[in-house]
Amino acid sequence: MTASADVTLRLPFDPSSAWVGPEDLCLLTDLYQLAMVRAYWEEDMNGEAVFSLFARRLPARRSYLLACGQVAVLESIAALRFDAEALRHLADFELFSAEFLDWLAGFRFSGDVFGVAEGTPVFAREPIIEVVAPLPEAQLVETLLVNQIHLQTLVASKAARVVAAARGQPVLDFGLRRSHGVDAGLKSARASYIAGVTATSNVLAGKVWGIPVSGSMTHDYVDAHADELEAFRAFAARFGDATLLVDTHDTLEGVRNVIALAAELGDAFDVRAIRLDPGRDGGLAKEARSLLDRAGLAHVDIFASGGLDEHAIDRLMAAGAPIWGFGVGTEMAVPSDAPFLDFAYALSAYCGPGPFEVDADNILPGRKQVFRVEVDGVAMRDVIARADEELPGRPLLVPLMRKGRVLESARRDLAAVRAGAHAAIAALPERVRSPSAERSDYPVEVSRKLEADRRRTTGGEGDDR
Repeated sequence: MTASADVTLRLPFDPSSAWVGPEDLCLLTDLYQLAMVRAYWEEDMNGEAVFSLFARRLPARRSYLLACGQVAVLESIAALRFDAEALRHLADFELFSAEFLDWLAGFRFSGDVFGVAEGTPVFAREPIIEVVAPLPEAQLVETLLVNQIHLQTLVASKAARVVAAARGQPVLDFGLRRSHGVDAGLKSARASYIAGVTATSNVLAGKVWGIPVSGSMTHDYVDAHADELEAFRAFAARFGDATLLVDTHDTLEGVRNVIALAAELGDAFDVRAIRLDPGRDGGLAKEARSLLDRAGLAHVDIFASGGLDEHAIDRLMAAGAPIWGFGVGTEMAVPSDAPFLDFAYALSAYCGPGPFEVDADNILPGRKQVFRVEVDGVAMRDVIARADEELPGRPLLVPLMRKGRVLESARRDLAAVRAGAHAAIAALPERVRSPSAERSDYPVEVSRKLEADRRRTTGGEGDDR
């Protein structure tokens, strides 16, 4: 299937055309999704379908994923509409009949959605979301669901490792400049905060989400002044309890300039921290701490930044580097060690179970439930089961949407989501939540009944009903 539509270049550039607004979300999809929806509609394939969104496998350097972004994207799906402009654009492709476009004009998502609560650790094959809806509707929302949950789960999973490595010290999100676009920068700040990051440099994220916003100064500000001490003097005069960046040129000379400023200002000196690249094993941070302490500035903290990830932070903490907090940008917003997750949005039932022949080892049929078995508050294993089973453990999948409406019980404020994520991560075994964990050995089982269903729908034998 190929298609094209005439594109008119708008000059001068209209900035509004570069943004995805709520009215554009209906077109934020792949063309083949619309083609399949048309085919289902024309073939009268409107029966109930179940689609599961899950990770086929974890990246090599992830021992778990922190599910994130579910409710926000469901709100978008509930509001999804094809307006007149969108329908005119689709008509230009000459792939869609007037009757089908009329159906799209009346589209309203009417399905049910189940999923894990935002901030829940999940493992391979475990559903993050299950959509139960007429087949064309469930197909139409695939791209938007995967796009939004993939990004936020990717970032939250990395951020959780960074926070674990910091061992209780604050972590600030500096990733906006390196994020892949404005939406990614905003959503990444939220995902990182859920994972335990303390604050962000992203001003818009502070406005939209209520996340604490923090920052210091730039190398350019220092270079724009006659000398470093003058820059520190001017900045401290304007911002009071500032954080001064001391590694623009010579780090230890920068620390000495802070000490000189303290002597100059006396009781008026209220700089709260210095920021530096601490060196691989924290040597510069240790030397800086020694200089500050000898000058009577033990109250001035050291904040580290510069190419940090969980491994660098873990190494610094293990070396006893005297660091109060960390600024992490690129490696948290754009994780180079796991730049994508192997997500699938797979049909697991249509008008009843299977058969399914593609990717049979990964697709578990029908609606499912995940039971997390905990002993003395520690998660020991998960069991993926049929939705109608009652097994030992805590069920993780809960209703998020009924008949196209997001449930009030699914909506939680950001503080509650963050607290829930903190508790859920803390309940994992230490070997799983360790920032140095390279892969997961957490047991995830499939119940006997669900395994029997899988074998039956893929052509195997056995019935454990």
